[in-house]
Amino acid sequence: MDPRHTRDGRNPERTGTPPDTNALKGVVAGLVGGLVGTWFMSEFQALWSRYVDGYEPRSPGGRHDARDWQEKSEGDNANEHAAQAMAHQTLGRSLSDRELGIGAPVMHYAFGAGVSAAYGVVAEQASWATRGSGAGFGTLVWVAADEIAMPVIGWARPQRYPISAHLQSFTSHLVFGVTTEVTRRAVRRLLR
Repeated sequence: MDPRHTRDGRNPERTGTPPDTNALKGVVAGLVGGLVGTWFMSEFQALWSRYVDGYEPRSPGGRHDARDWQEKSEGDNANEHAAQAMAHQTLGRSLSDRELGIGAPVMHYAFGAGVSAAYGVVAEQASWATRGSGAGFGTLVWVAADEIAMPVIGWARPQRYPISAHLQSFTSHLVFGVTTEVTRRAVRRLLR
């Protein structure tokens, strides 16, 4: 048998499908990658804000509700809006600042883990999805979430942001994507 072919006869170089695919392992690896990627994204934004802007904006969730560019431009952020929306749906009330300090980061990490779990499944089936070591994934999340979905929902107004805020947002999502992919690959190797 040709060494480039898997046991079932597929040639991953031709099909773009990795030789050992497993959706559940992809979900787990993507989820863990997303949690790590979200943490790195939050820390990167804090460094950017501190060293480029000279301060970190204050929010109930601290640096882990991670939308510094929106905090500087609007005074609140989409993770806070998401937490409040979830509270209204489940509790029938708004969150206090203390509760929002927990809820906003939970929403941020849940979103990062969720989209990354889906990415993990796609990465299992289509090796092209991981090209660029996660930079394409990070860019897709930035465009889809920050530049399209949040404005459509009404939770952000990026058209009012200065170019530096868009650059911080984009760069932060690159950090998220690359860190997610590096972690996903490492976890996936452990799950073989």
